[in-house]
Amino acid sequence: MFSDLPFSLHVLPVTPFAQNCSVLVAPDGEAVVIDPGGDVPHILRLLAEHKARVREIWLTHGHFDHVGGAAELKEALGGVPVIGPHEGDAWLVENVEEQAAFFGLANAGRSITPDRWLTEGDALTLGDATFTVRHCPGHTPGHVLFIDEAHRIGFVGDVLFAGSIGRTDFPGGDHATLLANIRAKLLSLPDDFRFIPGHGPASTIGRERAHNPFLAEIT
Repeated sequence: MFSDLPFSLHVLPVTPFAQNCSVLVAPDGEAVVIDPGGDVPHILRLLAEHKARVREIWLTHGHFDHVGGAAELKEALGGVPVIGPHEGDAWLVENVEEQAAFFGLANAGRSITPDRWLTEGDALTLGDATFTVRHCPGHTPGHVLFIDEAHRIGFVGDVLFAGSIGRTDFPGGDHATLLANIRAKLLSLPDDFRFIPGHGPASTIGRERAHNPFLAEIT
Protein backbone atom coordinates (compact mmCIF):
# COMPACT_ATOMS: atom_id res chain seq x y z
CA MET A 1 0.00 0.00 0.00
CA PHE A 2 2.92 2.36 0.63
CA SER A 3 5.74 1.06 -1.59
CA ASP A 4 5.46 4.07 -3.91
CA LEU A 5 6.25 6.70 -1.28
CA PRO A 6 9.49 8.75 -1.40
CA PHE A 7 10.21 7.69 2.19
CA SER A 8 9.89 4.50 4.19
CA LEU A 9 6.94 4.50 6.59
CA HIS A 10 6.98 2.76 9.95
CA VAL A 11 3.89 2.87 12.18
CA LEU A 12 4.51 1.94 15.81
CA PRO A 13 1.55 1.64 18.21
CA VAL A 14 2.48 3.22 21.54
CA THR A 15 0.83 3.90 24.92
CA PRO A 16 -2.00 1.83 26.46
CA PHE A 17 -4.26 3.40 23.81
CA ALA A 18 -2.32 1.87 20.88
CA GLN A 19 -1.71 5.30 19.37
CA ASN A 20 -0.03 5.25 15.97
CA CYS A 21 3.38 6.90 16.17
CA SER A 22 4.58 7.28 12.56
CA VAL A 23 8.26 7.41 11.60
CA LEU A 24 9.07 8.62 8.09
CA VAL A 25 12.61 7.99 6.81
CA ALA A 26 13.91 9.52 3.58
CA PRO A 27 16.42 7.59 1.44
CA ASP A 28 19.30 9.63 2.89
CA GLY A 29 18.29 8.68 6.44
CA GLU A 30 16.71 11.99 7.39
CA ALA A 31 13.51 11.39 9.33
CA VAL A 32 10.54 12.88 11.12
CA VAL A 33 8.48 11.39 13.93
CA ILE A 34 4.75 12.11 14.04
CA ASP A 35 2.90 11.92 17.38
CA PRO A 36 5.36 10.23 19.76
CA GLY A 37 2.76 9.65 22.45
CA GLY A 38 4.93 7.50 24.71
CA ASP A 39 7.04 4.34 24.92
CA VAL A 40 10.02 6.42 23.83
CA PRO A 41 12.56 3.56 24.22
CA HIS A 42 10.62 1.63 21.56
CA ILE A 43 10.65 4.65 19.25
CA LEU A 44 14.40 5.09 19.73
CA ARG A 45 14.97 1.40 19.00
CA LEU A 46 13.04 1.70 15.73
CA LEU A 47 15.04 4.79 14.76
CA ALA A 48 18.30 2.97 15.45
CA GLU A 49 17.22 -0.06 13.43
CA HIS A 50 16.65 2.14 10.39
CA LYS A 51 19.67 4.40 11.01
CA ALA A 52 17.29 7.34 11.00
CA ARG A 53 18.45 10.89 11.73
CA VAL A 54 15.45 12.73 13.09
CA ARG A 55 15.19 16.33 11.95
CA GLU A 56 11.83 17.23 13.51
CA ILE A 57 8.96 15.92 15.62
CA TRP A 58 5.47 16.75 14.26
CA LEU A 59 2.32 16.79 16.39
CA THR A 60 -1.24 16.53 15.06
CA HIS A 61 -2.97 17.60 18.28
CA GLY A 62 -2.53 17.98 22.00
CA HIS A 63 -4.01 14.87 23.59
CA PHE A 64 -1.52 13.19 25.89
CA ASP A 65 -1.49 9.86 24.05
CA HIS A 66 -0.16 11.73 21.00
CA VAL A 67 2.27 14.18 22.63
CA GLY A 68 3.23 12.58 25.94
CA GLY A 69 6.62 11.32 24.74
CA ALA A 70 7.61 14.41 22.73
CA ALA A 71 9.65 16.08 25.50
CA GLU A 72 11.57 12.89 26.30
CA LEU A 73 12.19 12.12 22.64
CA LYS A 74 13.31 15.69 21.93
CA GLU A 75 15.88 15.44 24.73
CA ALA A 76 17.08 11.99 23.65
CA LEU A 77 17.67 13.31 20.13
CA GLY A 78 19.68 16.33 21.18
CA GLY A 79 16.93 18.94 21.14
CA VAL A 80 15.33 18.50 17.71
CA PRO A 81 12.44 20.93 17.13
CA VAL A 82 8.89 19.98 18.02
CA ILE A 83 6.52 21.32 15.35
CA GLY A 84 2.76 21.73 15.80
CA PRO A 85 -0.05 21.45 16.42
CA HIS A 86 -2.07 24.65 15.95
CA GLU A 87 -1.91 27.04 18.89
CA GLY A 88 -5.54 26.25 19.65
CA ASP A 89 -4.22 23.17 21.47
CA ALA A 90 -1.71 25.05 23.65
CA TRP A 91 -3.87 24.39 26.73
CA LEU A 92 -3.55 20.65 26.04
CA VAL A 93 0.13 20.21 25.18
CA GLU A 94 1.08 22.31 28.19
CA ASN A 95 -1.04 20.18 30.56
CA VAL A 96 -0.15 16.62 29.61
CA GLU A 97 0.24 15.41 33.19
CA GLU A 98 -3.24 16.66 34.10
CA GLN A 99 -4.74 14.92 31.07
CA ALA A 100 -3.11 11.62 32.01
CA ALA A 101 -4.28 11.93 35.61
CA PHE A 102 -7.86 12.28 34.38
CA PHE A 103 -7.51 8.76 32.93
CA GLY A 104 -5.92 7.49 36.13
CA LEU A 105 -2.46 7.18 34.55
CA ALA A 106 0.72 8.29 36.28
CA ASN A 107 4.01 9.00 34.49
CA ALA A 108 2.24 8.87 31.12
CA GLY A 109 4.13 11.76 29.61
CA ARG A 110 5.31 15.31 30.10
CA SER A 111 4.00 18.68 29.05
CA ILE A 112 5.83 20.54 26.32
CA THR A 113 5.78 23.88 24.54
CA PRO A 114 6.38 23.32 20.81
CA ASP A 115 9.17 25.16 19.05
CA ARG A 116 6.69 26.20 16.37
CA TRP A 117 2.92 26.32 16.10
CA LEU A 118 1.30 25.51 12.77
CA THR A 119 -1.41 27.29 10.81
CA GLU A 120 -3.54 26.49 7.77
CA GLY A 121 -1.44 26.29 4.61
CA ASP A 122 1.96 25.84 6.23
CA ALA A 123 4.28 23.41 4.44
CA LEU A 124 6.50 20.75 6.00
CA THR A 125 9.01 18.74 4.00
CA LEU A 126 10.96 15.51 4.16
CA GLY A 127 13.15 14.71 1.18
CA ASP A 128 10.97 14.84 -1.93
CA ALA A 129 7.71 14.92 0.05
CA THR A 130 5.88 18.13 0.90
CA PHE A 131 3.05 18.06 3.43
CA THR A 132 0.52 20.86 3.52
CA VAL A 133 -0.93 21.63 6.94
CA ARG A 134 -4.71 21.69 7.18
CA HIS A 135 -6.21 23.05 10.40
CA CYS A 136 -9.02 20.66 11.28
CA PRO A 137 -10.75 21.45 14.61
CA GLY A 138 -13.56 19.35 16.00
CA HIS A 139 -11.78 16.62 17.93
CA THR A 140 -9.64 19.34 19.51
CA PRO A 141 -9.52 23.07 18.65
CA GLY A 142 -5.95 22.96 17.37
CA HIS A 143 -5.90 19.67 15.47
CA VAL A 144 -3.96 19.67 12.19
CA LEU A 145 -3.58 17.25 9.28
CA PHE A 146 -0.39 16.58 7.29
CA ILE A 147 -1.43 16.14 3.66
CA ASP A 148 0.88 15.17 0.76
CA GLU A 149 -1.39 15.40 -2.25
CA ALA A 150 1.36 14.54 -4.76
CA HIS A 151 1.97 11.13 -3.18
CA ARG A 152 -1.61 10.57 -1.99
CA ILE A 153 -0.77 10.12 1.69
CA GLY A 154 -1.85 11.91 4.85
CA PHE A 155 -1.48 11.71 8.60
CA VAL A 156 -4.79 12.69 10.15
CA GLY A 157 -4.48 12.06 13.89
CA ASP A 158 -7.84 11.52 15.54
CA VAL A 159 -10.04 13.21 12.93
CA LEU A 160 -10.92 10.17 10.80
CA PHE A 161 -10.45 6.45 11.37
CA ALA A 162 -11.18 3.30 9.41
CA GLY A 163 -14.89 2.98 10.06
CA SER A 164 -15.18 5.79 12.57
CA ILE A 165 -14.41 9.44 13.38
CA GLY A 166 -12.79 11.21 16.30
CA ARG A 167 -14.52 11.60 19.64
CA THR A 168 -16.04 14.98 20.39
CA ASP A 169 -17.08 14.49 24.01
CA PHE A 170 -13.77 15.71 25.45
CA PRO A 171 -13.29 19.39 26.38
CA GLY A 172 -12.85 21.44 23.22
CA GLY A 173 -14.60 18.91 20.98
CA ASP A 174 -17.54 19.72 18.74
CA HIS A 175 -19.33 17.15 16.58
CA ALA A 176 -20.75 19.53 13.97
CA THR A 177 -17.40 21.25 13.57
CA LEU A 178 -15.63 17.92 13.13
CA LEU A 179 -18.04 16.73 10.43
CA ALA A 180 -17.82 20.06 8.60
CA ASN A 181 -14.04 19.88 8.58
CA ILE A 182 -13.96 16.24 7.48
CA ARG A 183 -16.12 17.26 4.55
CA ALA A 184 -13.99 20.29 3.66
CA LYS A 185 -10.49 19.05 4.47
CA LEU A 186 -10.61 15.29 3.78
CA LEU A 187 -13.57 14.34 1.60
CA SER A 188 -12.32 16.86 -0.96
CA LEU A 189 -9.40 14.49 -1.57
CA PRO A 190 -9.54 11.72 -4.22
CA ASP A 191 -10.79 8.22 -3.43
CA ASP A 192 -7.31 6.68 -3.72
CA PHE A 193 -5.85 9.06 -1.13
CA ARG A 194 -4.41 6.99 1.73
CA PHE A 195 -4.29 8.06 5.35
CA ILE A 196 -2.74 6.94 8.61
CA PRO A 197 -5.11 7.61 11.53
CA GLY A 198 -4.14 8.13 15.14
CA HIS A 199 -5.36 4.66 16.06
CA GLY A 200 -6.11 1.51 14.11
CA PRO A 201 -5.42 0.51 10.50
CA ALA A 202 -4.75 2.74 7.51
CA SER A 203 -7.54 3.38 5.04
CA THR A 204 -8.43 5.43 1.96
CA ILE A 205 -10.79 8.33 1.49
CA GLY A 206 -12.80 6.30 -1.02
CA ARG A 207 -13.25 3.40 1.38
CA GLU A 208 -14.45 5.71 4.13
CA ARG A 209 -16.66 7.70 1.78
CA ALA A 210 -18.41 4.46 0.80
CA HIS A 211 -18.50 2.51 4.06
CA ASN A 212 -17.92 4.74 7.12
CA PRO A 213 -21.33 5.00 8.83
CA PHE A 214 -20.38 8.25 10.56
CA LEU A 215 -19.97 9.97 7.20
CA ALA A 216 -23.40 8.99 5.86
CA GLU A 217 -24.90 12.35 6.73
CA ILE A 218 -22.22 14.35 4.89
CA THR A 219 -21.38 12.22 1.80
